[in-house]
Amino acid sequence: MKVLMFGWEFPPHITGGLGTACFGLTKGLAKHGVDIIFVVPKAYGDESQEAVRIVNASDVSVDLEKDEEREYWDRVQYMEIGSNIIPYVGPEQFNIVTEEEVRASENFKSKVFSQKYEFSGKYGFNLMEEVARYALVGSAIATKHDFDVIHAHDWLTYSAGVAAKETTGKPLVVHMHATEFDRSGENINTDVYAIERRGMEMADVVITVSNLTRNIVIEKYGIDPNKVITVHNAVEPSDKPQLTGIGKQVNEKVVTFLGRITFQKGPEYFVEAARKILKRDPNVRFVMAGTGDMLHKMIHRVAQLRMGDKFHFTGFLKGDDVEKMFAMTDVFVMPSISEPFGIVPLEAMRSNVPVVISKQSGVSEVLKHALKVDFWDIDGLADAIYGLCHYDALSEDFIKHGKEEVENLKWEHAAIKVKQVYDLALHI
Repeated sequence: MKVLMFGWEFPPHITGGLGTACFGLTKGLAKHGVDIIFVVPKAYGDESQEAVRIVNASDVSVDLEKDEEREYWDRVQYMEIGSNIIPYVGPEQFNIVTEEEVRASENFKSKVFSQKYEFSGKYGFNLMEEVARYALVGSAIATKHDFDVIHAHDWLTYSAGVAAKETTGKPLVVHMHATEFDRSGENINTDVYAIERRGMEMADVVITVSNLTRNIVIEKYGIDPNKVITVHNAVEPSDKPQLTGIGKQVNEKVVTFLGRITFQKGPEYFVEAARKILKRDPNVRFVMAGTGDMLHKMIHRVAQLRMGDKFHFTGFLKGDDVEKMFAMTDVFVMPSISEPFGIVPLEAMRSNVPVVISKQSGVSEVLKHALKVDFWDIDGLADAIYGLCHYDALSEDFIKHGKEEVENLKWEHAAIKVKQVYDLALHI
């Protein structure tokens, strides 16, 4: 079976869990005989191609003077640029972004229609321009390759998937890793919502990463439940030796939050729980690793609570730095308000770190050996963290059984279910 897969990022160039999930899934699918052409907006040349063939959308030229290629654009839904499309933009950037947006709107069409286009592959002010061009290129790529199924990951690539389907007639599977309601709460970006909804309506099958996400897709987007299938994410087995000998250089317990510092991830609940714990025991240190639009607010709140000597902000971590952070961590915390899945707790457990997660996360559906609390229950969150820090028998039990549990959550198992989805799409 051959699959034309559209993604927005691929390791080692990632900003979050989406690229990590795509990498793990493609490796899993390769073990089951699935050949994958993986399209990214911008390839750097150092991406792993052990399980996929990378196609760089920036290398694809489109000549709209030709009738055949002009038809591609007719299949692509026109998209306007909206200022609040930029994920996690901070208030200090808003004025700059708004000014840039006005200039970008003026030459939106000319850029998208140009023969050559250099994608940034990031999430900047011209994101909608890139999404539109990516859809145009997706339609063109679909005519140049042999494949059985189209698979589009997340809203950024849905329009490309739809265009490829309309160009070739091949079945489309869209993968919902996170909805606009997860990212923005009820204050959604209507442009993104419209792209998500259209992509799922046009898809033959929709994959959601959890039942939590499946319910949102059905209830908020009105998608037919019969074509929405949950396939839980997994975690890559570590091929690196367990890090040892990395000293914390502190005698206190270390509690870590690692993820985007945004509304969705609930960083403020982590800070407030830290305040309660430090009142009970000052010999605990807290680490917030990541970046996002709430970073400055969290720094200000920590300073306001006079916890600066017990609270550390590391910035964005990836690769070996994540492994080193886990090696120094005694408890990992993910207090997400709405987490479609959440791969990082699995990575922590794989590194022998017990975890506390919110009940409002997809990963809570598959984990038994994790302490689960409601994201808003600061007292419960503080008690769970305190317990893992101070009761050795509890933490040791969660470490032992948690690692065993995670080792059974393999991408090759998730890939079997995804391949079954492909078979279903082919026979609809």
